[in-house]
This record gives sequence, structure tokens and C-alpha cells, in this order.
Amino acid sequence: MHSALMLMVGFLALSPLNAADLLLTAPADYQVIQRSRDNEASVQIAGELSAELPPGEVVIEARLGDQQQSGPWLRVEGNVKGRELRGKVSAPAGGWWLLEVRVSVDGGEFARGVIPHLGVGELFVVAGQSNSANHGEERQTPKSGRVATFDGRSWRLAADPQPGASGEGGSFMPPLGDAIVAQEAVPVGFIACGVGATSVREWLPRGARFPNPPTIENRVERQTDGSWASKGEAYDAFIARIKPLGKNGFRAVLWHQGESDANQQDSSRTLEGKLYRDYLERLIRDSRSDLGWDVPWFVAQASYHVPGDESSDEIRAAQSSLWRDGIALQGPDSDALKGPLRENNGQGVHFSGPGLRMHAAKWAEQILPWLGQWNEPR
Repeated sequence: MHSALMLMVGFLALSPLNAADLLLTAPADYQVIQRSRDNEASVQIAGELSAELPPGEVVIEARLGDQQQSGPWLRVEGNVKGRELRGKVSAPAGGWWLLEVRVSVDGGEFARGVIPHLGVGELFVVAGQSNSANHGEERQTPKSGRVATFDGRSWRLAADPQPGASGEGGSFMPPLGDAIVAQEAVPVGFIACGVGATSVREWLPRGARFPNPPTIENRVERQTDGSWASKGEAYDAFIARIKPLGKNGFRAVLWHQGESDANQQDSSRTLEGKLYRDYLERLIRDSRSDLGWDVPWFVAQASYHVPGDESSDEIRAAQSSLWRDGIALQGPDSDALKGPLRENNGQGVHFSGPGLRMHAAKWAEQILPWLGQWNEPR
């Protein structure tokens, strides 16, 4: 009896305490964190214990795994105050990783939490008007299972419509994400901020003035001297969505906009090319200043309306001048996508299902070679 009791005491001493649960609040499930040039990322960990720690030496550890195996436990830089856990750990590019975090006291496991899907890869912000904002004719779904989207609070796989953008239809983001996954072999995330029918004037910071209003006036206001000014609503929402990502927290902004500034039915609402260039340059420069880093912007050529009104030379020249002067990077020529690539059998401004997939392929042609310069071989 004495030997059996001693055996039981020894078994209990080696067993985990399992006294509490650890609810991890960061990272989020399906979150994609932007990788650095050396193909890794610093992962911020946060969580809440269901009970306070007992006295003793506290150690926080994390490990990454996949469907086949788990990596080694790594010491987490951080601490527990009360029931709140905070820390960070380095993670290599890849995923979906299974992230496990455990808290031990005097060598015995006290609590453990799990995030089933964590990605370290490529993250893009998409902004502009309807062809960036879920107004396509056919909803798209990523085929790779490694493309995610963020609504400002939570992450999920990136089946259309993308949260945060204005429409309820299809977008080019799922097939673009799949193309990047195929080349880079890492998860891809999108933050969609597009607003249908918007002029570049509506995207300017609050108080930015211009001589004539856009076709839709609810995001601008007339001034006492007869000029117009932006209310800053689109700009403020854009900055608020992406500033929490921090410096170098995403790869680039993908800008698709111009149709609502080109060839308006009321010609007094049309924006001349020089002003379009000035306003988009201001938007880019002000956003970089407010975000605190030199954010790369890709600018597409976009001025198409319907057959017979397929482009604006002024708007196209303004967009390409930003590439030429090194202010933005070259995006795709979306005006070249016509006929069955547009909705309503080629009669509309938005893309059809095949058009969305072609649009994604054209974005990939611009983005993929550029990505090669950023990342060391894995």
C-alpha cells in the first residue's frame, strides 16, 4: 500500500496542472500576418486565463505545427498580469500553422490555448470604387483554401463578398489570392475598403478643396466661396482600418478607381486629368504620412463605362503619370477588359465572372514579379 501511494504521488507531480483554460484573443483564427524580407514575422500573442496563476516560476511557450507534426516549444517574450497574457514569438512564413500556447508554473502546465489557422504571408489593402468593392456579376471563392479576408474585427476565408467593401457581389480578390499562393506558397490576406461610385475627390482627407463636385455629393460639402470640400469619411475609414497593422504591416495598397471621375453625363462633374493626378498624389502622400511609413501603392488604369465610352485619355494619362514619376507602381489596364468580360453580356461597367478572373490575372502580372524582389528564397 505504501509503495502504491508513493507511485500515485509521483505520477501527480509529473502531470500538468490543467487548472485553467487559456482563451487566445490574438492572433485571430485565419489571420494573415505580413512576412518580412527574411521570411518570418513577429506574432503578437494575447489571451485571458480562466483563473489566476498560483505562486511560482511562470514560463510562457508557443509552438507551431501543421497536419503532420508540431515544432519545438519556444519561449515567448511576455508576461501574465492577473489573468491577462501578453507576449510575442517569431514565426516563419507559411501556414496555415496550428499555434499552441501554454503557460507553466514551476514546470507544470497550468493552461493551454490553440489557434487552428495562422498564416505568415502576404497582406494587401484594396481600395477605390465599385470594381474594387464586390460589384462584380459573379461571386468568387478561393480554390487554394489559403486566402483570407479581414472585416476590421475578425478573419475568415475570402469567399465573396469581401467584408468592408460596399457591394454584395463578386470581386477579383479570391482568384488573385490564389495566384499569389501558387507562386509564393504562403497564405494571402485582403483588407477590402472600396466604395462603389466614388470619385477620388471623396477619398481626400477632410477639408481638401476642389472646384467642382463629383456626381454623388453625400461625401462632400459646398463651401461659402463656392468651392467644394471632402468630408473625409472615406479617408478616415480607410486609415482606421489599416493603421492598427503598424509599420510595414501589409505589402501594398491596390487602387482601382477613375470611372466616376471620367466622362460624366453632367460634364460639370467630370474631373480634368491634371486635377485627378494632383488629388490621387495627395491621397497617396497623406496616407503615407498618417500611417507613418512609405506604403507602396499600385494604381490601375480605370476609366471604362460602357461600349462606346471605354476610356478617358486624361484620366489614363494621370494614372500612368504616377507610375512614371515613381509615386505609385503600375497596376493593370482594366479598360482593356471588354465585351463578355463585362456584366450584362458586355453592356455594363462591372466585370462578369470571367472578367473578374481575368482582372485578377492582370493584377497578378503586375504584382508577382514585384514580390520577387522582397522575399529571400525559402
